[in-house]
Amino acid sequence: MEASRKQSVTVIDESAVGVTSVLANRGTHAVLEEGASHDEVTLGALGYKQEFKRDFTIWESFSVSFSVLGLLPSIASTIGYSLGYSGTGGAIWGWLIASLFIQATAYTMAELCSSMPTAGGLYYASAVLAPDGWGPLASWFVGWSNFCGFVTGPCSVNYALASMLVTCGMIAYPDYEPQTWHIYLTLLAILVINGLITMQSTWFIGWVNKIGTIWNLIVILIFVIWFPVGSINHPKTNHSHYVWTSFPNGTEWPIGWSTIMGFLTTIWTLSGYDAPFHLSEECSNANIASPRAIAMTAQSGLCLGFAIMLVIVYCVQDITDVVAGQYGQPFGSLCLQVLGKKAGLTMFSLNIIAQFFVGVGCTVTATRVIFAYSRDGAIVGSRWWSQIHPKTRTPVYATWGVLLVAALLGLLMFASPVAIGAVFSIGAIAQYTAFTTPVALKLFFDHGRFKPGPWNLGRYSKPLGAVAFGWWLLIVPALCFPAVKGKDLNLLTMNWTCLIYGGSMFLAMLWYAIDGRKWFKGPRINVHYTGEGAEILDGQSAHSSSEGKEKEMEATEIKSEV
Repeated sequence: MEASRKQSVTVIDESAVGVTSVLANRGTHAVLEEGASHDEVTLGALGYKQEFKRDFTIWESFSVSFSVLGLLPSIASTIGYSLGYSGTGGAIWGWLIASLFIQATAYTMAELCSSMPTAGGLYYASAVLAPDGWGPLASWFVGWSNFCGFVTGPCSVNYALASMLVTCGMIAYPDYEPQTWHIYLTLLAILVINGLITMQSTWFIGWVNKIGTIWNLIVILIFVIWFPVGSINHPKTNHSHYVWTSFPNGTEWPIGWSTIMGFLTTIWTLSGYDAPFHLSEECSNANIASPRAIAMTAQSGLCLGFAIMLVIVYCVQDITDVVAGQYGQPFGSLCLQVLGKKAGLTMFSLNIIAQFFVGVGCTVTATRVIFAYSRDGAIVGSRWWSQIHPKTRTPVYATWGVLLVAALLGLLMFASPVAIGAVFSIGAIAQYTAFTTPVALKLFFDHGRFKPGPWNLGRYSKPLGAVAFGWWLLIVPALCFPAVKGKDLNLLTMNWTCLIYGGSMFLAMLWYAIDGRKWFKGPRINVHYTGEGAEILDGQSAHSSSEGKEKEMEATEIKSEV
């Protein structure tokens, strides 16, 4: 009887599992029941118990992240920046340069994911890799930056979708005069539909996103064939010399800097590849499948996005009409300009369906981020946001919390088009700040604490980390610049990104300085763990009970299983 009791639990050796865990910093080890699966052991070694159902495979994880990319819809939503700032030359060269640099960020993130496959993702990695004593501050900063990026995602994506739907009405009914509140009510309806889908089971969400991935691929294929073949213009495509060398400056800054500012199209489009990181607790074989899904998403984004950009720059005729046309939606104007009214409206409608799936993917990923941070008590109302619905096994409260914030952010459209447009830049800056901070911590302060997982970069880890950090240093100021300066700069033309993102992060860090530092200690462990003479369950010491002491003694006698 006694022998069987001693074999009922196992002490996990984090280094043998191949994870970089906060438990190692504390000199403790996770204690799990024998018979736990490989994924449960990996997650337990990081300090968390299994709460989600692992219904995702590598393909479901890839489907969600590819849906979040939504290449054609995302490029369609932001093409006005790259074409408007630096023309066809800036758009095509900007995509190539930016997407190649982004690969470094994606690959270094995938390496972190293999070593720390948890929904907290970048926030967790920052807590582990920061210098001694700085873990809570680093994880708080990254967590809130990631929070800013993800809560703006459902707003920006679905605002673009609402604008597209209203534009369809304008094209179909020329006498229709849209009002701002028409767009806002459309946005609210889309958010509700997103919520009803996202609150369902993991299996259902994975199924929806697989359909979204297939649809996005079909739309890309239709677009790259139909646009050049069906063009109503003569000649149908632009001359190659014009495409690659035309750099009309749409800003009041030097053309080189204008081109860099136009990187926003690429940066915002390729900012969803971290979704498999946040979904890793719902994925089987997560420490291999999730990083592979990240790499697959980044690579497919580079190649397929380049094909889309090629078609756009070769087919566009009047950039001014696209950027500042009567419909106020660049891609809608582009479709009409190239395909004519009926065919253009059809292509535009196909893109709208694809955009809807992008919104669903963004909402799914955002809810997992909010859940992870709430589980560690880092967000106001954590008690509700961290709850898992007993039937669907998904964070239902977090879903509606994210969508409520998106609805409130949508009110910016009543201020000015520039104000609501800032949510695109905010998402890009917030996300890449969160992406790069743990990479920088690993690059400069590792000192052997990082334990590579089964998917790692080997000797290329530091060089790619340096490239990713340099890329972040370049794009942050670029995304904050307004298009105009001097007497042309006013409240309607300024770039509000600095104020909104900077203000949000200032308040978050002020909260930490005043109150958060007193109670926030980084990721909370919610599994049994042993060390320093006490067993802990859900953060509560159990060493005072005789049963707890007995279990502690039994656990420490067992050799590591892994």
